[in-house]
Amino acid sequence: MSESTIAVVLGAGTMGHGIAQVLAVGGYEVRLCDLDAERVDAALVKVRANLEGGVKRGKLEADQLEPILLRLTASSDSNAALEGATLLIEAIPENLELKKRVLADATAQNPGLALIGTNTSSLPVTEIAQATSTPERVVGLHFFNPVHISKLLEIVTGERTSEETLALALEVAERIGKTPIVVRDAPGFASSRLGLVLGLEAIRMLETGVASAEDIDRALELGYRHPMGPLKTTDYVGLDVRLAIAEHLHAEIGEGFRPPLLLRRLVRAGKLGRKSGEGFYRWDESGKCLGPA
Repeated sequence: MSESTIAVVLGAGTMGHGIAQVLAVGGYEVRLCDLDAERVDAALVKVRANLEGGVKRGKLEADQLEPILLRLTASSDSNAALEGATLLIEAIPENLELKKRVLADATAQNPGLALIGTNTSSLPVTEIAQATSTPERVVGLHFFNPVHISKLLEIVTGERTSEETLALALEVAERIGKTPIVVRDAPGFASSRLGLVLGLEAIRMLETGVASAEDIDRALELGYRHPMGPLKTTDYVGLDVRLAIAEHLHAEIGEGFRPPLLLRRLVRAGKLGRKSGEGFYRWDESGKCLGPA
């Protein structure tokens, strides 16, 4: 893809604004779109704050900030955003029918899209692709939170994903500074499946009183050099997101992924982790961990 490639990101939530940011840093002209105008405005504020933080930490030159922001525009008009675009990444909620409908509409509006990425952590890419007019151009682009810091990009090939599409996805990964892994479209892919095994077992251990949340996390952080323990990671991902993935993999793979009762109870209580202020840990408004809940 050329330097002037127009990239559209559908969904301005936690993942969407991060994806838009790294694309803009990578030199793409980015259009961030969400039906909620307030969410769009909030996303732009978060992107600026992230970039300013990067300048303070020496990760970004001060004179780069404004040119990056100028490459990023936002709106609530998806039809206008899609006009002339060649790259599309959806970052909408993890709902299969919603993703299918949104991408079907987008490809009908702009059949010239060369690459259509779905940022799903567990939903079947092949089924999502079949809802579009060009399934060979659809690929899973599973980004990790926080997008501007995490180096991994999991590229998921569906049954009809073409070699040309995979090559474009790898090109995008290189341009935005991500390290890609390529996996086929299987339940949970690689990252979600492995991460969920650890996360669910950690929740079961906490539920049965094996150890405290902090000590369970320290076991993985200090014993196996994980940068963040499985319970704190679950708070970071979102307990509701983890529950949805667990339910999907339980149905697809089996009993090993049955969600623990503790996870269901916390989600029902609105304790979703970092984004709600409480999960297995307590969090302040800036996202700083305040200790176990």
